[in-house]
Amino acid sequence: MENNEIVVGLDIGTTKICAIVGRANEYGKIDILGMGKSESEGVKRGVVINIQKTVNSIHSAIEQAAYTSGVDINRVFVGIAGQHIKSLRHRGMITRNNEIDEIDNNDIERLNKDMNKLVMQPGEEIIHVIPQEYIVDNETGIKDPIGMAGIRLEANFHIITGQVTAIRNIYRCVERAGLYVDGVILEPLASSDSVLTDDEKEAGVALVDIGGGTTDIAIFKDGIIRHTAVIPLAGNIITEDIREGCSVMLKQAEAMKIKFGSALANEATDNEIIAIPGLKGREAKEISVKNLAHIIQARVTEIFEHVMFEIKNSGYQHKLIAGIVVTGGGSQLKHIAQLIEYVTGIDARVGYPTEHLSKGMTEEVSSPMFSTGIGLVLKGLNTPIESDMPEKPLDSAKSEKKNNPTGSFLDKIKGWFNEVDDYEH
Repeated sequence: MENNEIVVGLDIGTTKICAIVGRANEYGKIDILGMGKSESEGVKRGVVINIQKTVNSIHSAIEQAAYTSGVDINRVFVGIAGQHIKSLRHRGMITRNNEIDEIDNNDIERLNKDMNKLVMQPGEEIIHVIPQEYIVDNETGIKDPIGMAGIRLEANFHIITGQVTAIRNIYRCVERAGLYVDGVILEPLASSDSVLTDDEKEAGVALVDIGGGTTDIAIFKDGIIRHTAVIPLAGNIITEDIREGCSVMLKQAEAMKIKFGSALANEATDNEIIAIPGLKGREAKEISVKNLAHIIQARVTEIFEHVMFEIKNSGYQHKLIAGIVVTGGGSQLKHIAQLIEYVTGIDARVGYPTEHLSKGMTEEVSSPMFSTGIGLVLKGLNTPIESDMPEKPLDSAKSEKKNNPTGSFLDKIKGWFNEVDDYEH
């Protein structure tokens, strides 16, 4: 991480919106300068459903982060998730003009740009094009072909797509909050940077990020991402089950889950009782901790049955030497690692985003719920940032569109946003 710029990661989640401010120190670790968190009221299952409420929540989180860090925040790296996210595999190929000249970055960029031109289904666009391995003149299994000689350069790609409307709405919210979007990053990719080690990615590991609205999966092997998936079941559905099963209010159900929740009913004490205050002078409701654990265990088991289906679907079920790493707010349930091992038969641990942290507000962001936010900072630090930022992001997007009509995916999104905004005014 040679970039010493201050980077802000903005995690727009279903239950919370979190902004984390950080920068790399001379040892390659991250100093957390500040953070802000607000309740997310306009997002459902990772997708924006209310623009103004989301803008207000972003404002609140950014103001807190700016106050605690002492930094004037005007540009961010944003995470994206949701059930609309899909992934596919594709092989690309280019023919070089000279077999004597070495393969260089220009050849790699040309191959990557060809992948960005793939025709997607209506309403879908490419978010990430990730090379998995290269083939030079039919020689397979090459991780880095730069410096080699060859005429035919091929690569297997992992391509991640998303709904255009969902991504446009994220841009709309962030830019209406007065911020400039430096990049949109798939959230499980960000989380993987903050909680997984290089050895785990090399050995084979499945990252499972249990958020509020979705559970995101990313599978790595040989240091390369092999499979991504999004499951529309997560922490909120567990809370809903508790509310229905115990006949309590939603806030009470969430508090019970956080304070007394366990993913294994056998580990709960038989005679432990929770007293929930009654409404308007009614008698308090008594709920057994063991019954609460039974409700939670049933839903977490279902979630990891879906996870296991995705792992089998990826073809890497028997290649995950490092097992499963679970993170996100939902991973804070007691005994969740033991239940995962029971359901999947694969070793599991809870991932904390402390591997890359150095100093600053490390205790405040050491919880698994901040894995995505810290991962966005890490991704931002490893992404080149334009030195000059326009005063008005909308005008910048408009001029970029004129100068580069075929621009990148991000340019297209900004251009669409501006056209709609011009029409409204």
